[in-house]
Amino acid sequence: MNDTLTARVRAALMDVPDVEEKKMFDGVTFMVNGKMCVSVGAQRLMCRIDPKDHDAALQRKGCRTVVMKGREYRGYVHVDAEAVSKPSDLRRWIDLALDFNGRAKSSGKRRSPPRPNARGDA
Repeated sequence: MNDTLTARVRAALMDVPDVEEKKMFDGVTFMVNGKMCVSVGAQRLMCRIDPKDHDAALQRKGCRTVVMKGREYRGYVHVDAEAVSKPSDLRRWIDLALDFNGRAKSSGKRRSPPRPNARGDA
C-alpha cells in the first residue's frame, strides 16, 4: 500500500460527507455514500468513473482500464501514482470519481449465509 498517496486521497476527501475507508483491492478503498469511489494501491489509484467518460480518461497520462480475471471493467480505471504526483492531477481524478458517485448505483451489501449456531442449527 502507498501510505503517502493514501494520506493525500484522505486529505482530498476530508470535506466530503459519508466517506468510509475499507481495506480491499490490495489497498485502501474510499467508499462515498456506500459506493466505491477511489482505491489506493501500491503504485496506483483505481477510480470509479462514469462509463461515458471512460474513453476520454484513457487518453490521460498513466491511465488504463481495470482488468480483473481477464475481464475489462468499463467505468473503472487505474491511474499510475506518478501520474497524480501534482495536487491538481490528483484533484482532477478525485473530482471525476466524486462526480460519478452521485449517479452511480450501489452494488448493495452482500449478505453472508447464516452461520450455524453451536447446535448446528441455522
